[in-house]
Amino acid sequence: MRKNTVRPTDIKLHQKSRILEIAFEDGSQFRFPAEYLRVHSPSAEVRGHGPGQEVLQVGKENVNILQIEPVGTYAVALHFDDGHNTGIYSWDLLHHLGVNQDELWRSYVERLEKAGYRRG
Repeated sequence: MRKNTVRPTDIKLHQKSRILEIAFEDGSQFRFPAEYLRVHSPSAEVRGHGPGQEVLQVGKENVNILQIEPVGTYAVALHFDDGHNTGIYSWDLLHHLGVNQDELWRSYVERLEKAGYRRG
């Protein structure tokens, strides 16, 4: 964990709407669709084992988060209903995903389109 890590002050899972809501101590608040968190998982299954080995995640429109498991004092593991549970989401990563959500989502949708996949 970095020295200037912004820690969460509140984490709420809304399973019905498939949204994870996180408030941070810097006053920022983010609403993450489960699909967004799933396709941006920090796991090797998604990111690969090195640059250029990323695996485009498709068909995750209806994925949901079943469980949030604390990992020490620096992260959470998210357990998704498609069986994926190997990503460790640090506070730094979650804050980054929130601050850059619009840009990262747009990039993901563009990669899907280039691969010929249409979100359902």
